[in-house]
Amino acid sequence: MTDSAFPTDADPIADTRKWLENIVIGLNLCPFAKAVYVKNQVRFVLSDATTPEALLEELAEELVLLRDTPAEQIDTTLIVHPDVLTGFLDYNDFLDNADAAIDALDLQGILQVASFHPQYQFAGVAADDVSNYTNRAPYPTLHLLREDSVERAVAAFPDPDVIVERNIATLDKLGVEGWTRLLGRKDTPPCH
Repeated sequence: MTDSAFPTDADPIADTRKWLENIVIGLNLCPFAKAVYVKNQVRFVLSDATTPEALLEELAEELVLLRDTPAEQIDTTLIVHPDVLTGFLDYNDFLDNADAAIDALDLQGILQVASFHPQYQFAGVAADDVSNYTNRAPYPTLHLLREDSVERAVAAFPDPDVIVERNIATLDKLGVEGWTRLLGRKDTPPCH
């Protein structure tokens, strides 16, 4: 996938909000997302980075901002970066750099980065398998999370593996066409 795969008139933040509202919250793929979203505790950042190095700098700045801001103001951050790491393999390789940034900032156990990408593919799973759609977003996105928020959310669910199983069953029933329809897109999401 190249940068031209995204429409030139696209609004990446609006598209990401729609994905969060209709897919993540609407399908209850993440039962923890709605609470922080309705409280306006989700920070959306549109990255203008065009190189992995620039994205890494921006990621470090956002990690520090999240660390230094009370959770009541910003509980989580979505960095949407449509102009860099548009190919999934490059994006996936970059995640090691994201983990290294957390280590370099001494934020292990405090913050973590979750990954979403239009071409997301779990290891050992076919590219067109609907389970991949649990981590597919309209644009490459780094999701910064507070470890204590994750721990509180997981504690509310005695068996968090049930969430994964339920999500796959939901997406199996919905199908790729339904996923696309919920995003209000006429085209199908890119899968390469």
